[in-house]
Amino acid sequence: MSIDTITQYIGSYGYIILFICLFFGIVGIPAPEESLLFLTGILISHHQLSMGPTIVLSELGAFVGMLTAYTCGKYLGKPFVSKFGKYIGLTNERWINIENKYRKNAYKTITFGFYLPGIRQLSPYFAGIAKIPFLRFFLFSLLGSILWTIPFILVGYFTAEAIYINPKYVPYFGVGLFILFLMYLFIKAIISKKNNYI
Repeated sequence: MSIDTITQYIGSYGYIILFICLFFGIVGIPAPEESLLFLTGILISHHQLSMGPTIVLSELGAFVGMLTAYTCGKYLGKPFVSKFGKYIGLTNERWINIENKYRKNAYKTITFGFYLPGIRQLSPYFAGIAKIPFLRFFLFSLLGSILWTIPFILVGYFTAEAIYINPKYVPYFGVGLFILFLMYLFIKAIISKKNNYI
């Protein structure tokens, strides 16, 4: 989806498009979430959007996406894993091991997993399957969605205030972040492999 298309949708349908994009990005349908948040900050700087509604609808989109994924994980996830997990090598023993590891870091993952593509999509499903208490999930995912959406919007806003940024180049920002994430995973895998040999 191009920047022109996104801005056209925002012009036609208003701020609700921000909610929809971030909602679907969290529940697992690919969307350029970081790029979109950064772009909205730039558009605020260019007076094409207002700060208040942008922050509220972006945060709500991410948060409601988390609650929806948690609910799906809680009521549909365990039967799905039990029925189809064997086809991808996910035995009951392996699943119990994964679940126990997730439980140890669940609240950190829920809160800060927003910054890791893939983790932010899987984390709420795992939380639901692992039956993390709803109230705690609610509070930590609310905190996480605030700590994720607002900084990206503000970075876009203040960057555009300091230097001129053409909104058409914003998708490259998302690509750059994704490449950095892949490099991080690659380096971590190499370090882990070296440590295993020692």
